[in-house]
Amino acid sequence: MSFFNDSTGAEPPHDLVDNATVVKRRRFGWRVVLGYSLTAIFLGGVAYAFNAPTPYVIEEPGTVFNVLGTDSGAKVISISGAKTYETAAADTKGKLFLLTVGLRGQPGHTPNWVEVLQAWADPKMQVLPIDEVFAPGVSGSASNKADFAMMKDSQQQATASALRQLGYKIPNKVTVYSVTKNTPADGVLKAKDVITAVDGAALANGDTLRSLVSAHANKKPLALTVVRGSQTLHVQVTPTKISGAWRMGISIVDTYVFPFSVKLRLQNVGGPSGGMMFALGIIDKLTPGSLTGGQSVAGTGEIDGNGNVYPIGGIQQKMWGAVGQGATWFLAPEANCNEVVGHIPDGLHVTKVANLQDALDALKSIASNPKTTALPQCTATK
Repeated sequence: MSFFNDSTGAEPPHDLVDNATVVKRRRFGWRVVLGYSLTAIFLGGVAYAFNAPTPYVIEEPGTVFNVLGTDSGAKVISISGAKTYETAAADTKGKLFLLTVGLRGQPGHTPNWVEVLQAWADPKMQVLPIDEVFAPGVSGSASNKADFAMMKDSQQQATASALRQLGYKIPNKVTVYSVTKNTPADGVLKAKDVITAVDGAALANGDTLRSLVSAHANKKPLALTVVRGSQTLHVQVTPTKISGAWRMGISIVDTYVFPFSVKLRLQNVGGPSGGMMFALGIIDKLTPGSLTGGQSVAGTGEIDGNGNVYPIGGIQQKMWGAVGQGATWFLAPEANCNEVVGHIPDGLHVTKVANLQDALDALKSIASNPKTTALPQCTATK
C-alpha cells in the first residue's frame, strides 16, 4: 500500500480524503462559481443598459461665428459691386454672433444611456426623441442635405431682406428645389422649374404658394404656370395630405435678382436659423459705422425676404453658446419667448424681435447705451 506524502503539496487521492471534506469543498466551489456568474451577468446587463442605443438625440451649444469676421480664412460676408464700409478702429471689438446647435446622434447611431443621463442633468443640453428631429424613414445624410438646402435659401432671404431694408427693389422667383418621388408633383414638375403663376394669378412668393396649396386641399388641381428653361408650361397638380399637411411633394426656394454680388460663406452649417444675423451683417457692411457700437451681440432667427423673423429650434443651447463667446446681448425671435423665459444664463440680456426693423432698433439702442434696460423683454404666454 502506498501512502500520501503531504510535503509534496499535491492533491491527495480522493480515496484517502474524508468524504465530508469533499462535499464541503464542492459546495463552496459551486457557490463561488455561481456568485461570479451572477456578478458577471449583472455587470454585463448594466454595461449593456448604459451603452445600448437610445431613442433620443442630444442638442448642445454648437459653433459660433462672427458674421463680420472670417471662417476658415475667408470672409463670412463678401460684397462686390457696391460701396462697403470698414469698421472704425474704435469699433473693432464689435461682433455679430451667428449661433448654431450641435446635434449628438442620428438615425442608426444614437447616444447611449450614459450620455442621455448626463445631458438631462446639464442645463446647456436638451434631450429630444429622435422622431422629433428626424422624420421617420429619413436617413441622417438626407436630413443633412435638406439642412444645407435650407441654409442656402436662408442666405437668399437674408440678402433680399437686408437690401430691401436699405431701399433696393428686389424681384423674386419661386423656384422648385426638389421633387419627392411618388407624390402628386412627381413627373409633372422638375428641379429648377420656376413657378410664375397659380390659377392665372401672378405668384408673389413661396409663402403665397404654400397658402394656396393648403386652401385647395384635395378639392381640385392647382393650375400652375411654369418656366422650364426657355419653355413656358401650363400644368396641373392636385395637393394631397402628406405627413399631416396638404402638399404637392416639392420643396421650393425664393430666388432673387440682386443688383450686386453678396456672398455668404460658412463651412458645414445647415438650417435656416442664421438668416437674421446674416441680414444684420450685410447691413453693417453696407452702411457707415458699426451697428453694435463695439458691443458683442448674438442672435438667431429665420428670416424671409420681407424681413419677418420666425422661431427656430435649440434657442436655449444658443443662449449658452452666446455666453461662451462673451456676448452680453442676445436677439431672440418673439415666437421663441416661451422657451427663453426662465432659461436665460446669468450675464446675458435677451431682447425679443419680430422683424428686421426690431433687430436694428435694438442694436441702435445697445450701441448708444450698452447698459440700457428699455429694450422689449420676453414674457411667457399660454
